[in-house]
Amino acid sequence: MTSVFLPRQDGSLEEYRLRGEPITRPGAAPAFNRIAYAAAHVVSDPLRDSDPWGNPAIDWEATMAFRHHLWGLGFRIAEAMDTAQRGMGLPWPAAQELIRRSLAEARSVPGADLACGAGTDHLSPADARSIDDVIAAYEEQVGFVEAEGGRAIMMASRALARVARSPDDYRRVYGRILSRTKDKVVLHWLGDMFDPQLKGYWGSEDFGQALETVLAIIGENSAKVEGIKISLLDNAKELALRSRLPEGVLCFTGDDFNYAELIEGDGKKYSHALLGIFDAVAPSASKALAALAEGDLATFRGVIEPTVPLSRKIFEAPTQYYKAGVVFLAWLNGHQRHFTLPAGLQSARGLLHYADIFRLADQANVLDKPELAAARMRNLLAVLGVEQA
Repeated sequence: MTSVFLPRQDGSLEEYRLRGEPITRPGAAPAFNRIAYAAAHVVSDPLRDSDPWGNPAIDWEATMAFRHHLWGLGFRIAEAMDTAQRGMGLPWPAAQELIRRSLAEARSVPGADLACGAGTDHLSPADARSIDDVIAAYEEQVGFVEAEGGRAIMMASRALARVARSPDDYRRVYGRILSRTKDKVVLHWLGDMFDPQLKGYWGSEDFGQALETVLAIIGENSAKVEGIKISLLDNAKELALRSRLPEGVLCFTGDDFNYAELIEGDGKKYSHALLGIFDAVAPSASKALAALAEGDLATFRGVIEPTVPLSRKIFEAPTQYYKAGVVFLAWLNGHQRHFTLPAGLQSARGLLHYADIFRLADQANVLDKPELAAARMRNLLAVLGVEQA
């Protein structure tokens, strides 16, 4: 049996014996009865990365190969989103290239689908002086996505959070952008646990007041809103939003703590999915969603529920650094040759965190190639001073 000596919280080592069973890939992309977007990461290129903080080099071949991996498992892709390190290592020019390449790649894959993040991250919040500045920034990014033939996910704006003085400012910005989009847009309610600069988004730190503003914006622009992704890591808040959405407007769970129950639903309503964790657990999520579509709740629960503790570890506070855990698993599973992220973000988590992810990934059957994963984990441990017996 394969084993690795892993550190524990008290500083000692334990011999951890792998016991997980890899999920078998389907012969063809399965059909789901939920819309399922996987928010995908980018693969950095350490061999060309001379300025990882300011202008990170991207391994485009590996980045596109990972998108084929997700499409082959039946997922839509949420491109150039938070998981791709928007505002945390991936600048707007690189995001433009990512969007351009992914849209072109999708056209070569029958049935492939994606939507692209459009925000205001090329506008520094400190440089935003007015609501008009925010509108212009959104118009630039949404315009780029649509000019490339894509559909937009309207990402939350740090600049808007800084300059807005009331809920009416949010209604003005969103109303203006939505009135001019070619296609329906997915909105995104990203909590401040993901990005502290978004505190008080929608004009209030009170959830109830923020909810009323969101519903007003959707109600006033429902013909242009496909749905809204809510990422607050609180299933009660998602249920409150979901229960009040207008007919035809979809709720996409972004709750990486409670996605299993939210996707399953309560027998009357359910959430679709737009999740960063689906990048990391794609084979498991694909099998579970295919079972759900066939009415096989036992298999759905049996496959998806073991991934939840893993997801909660990856997304633990400070939550904005979850990208490191996502890429860590991509490396362990052989989707990239190295464990580095744009802006060197792998350093945002410590070895104990990665050791816990390794254990939980094995227990959730998420390690696709256990021998490779164990060898790479041993290499990481050795670099950080943990010798194997």
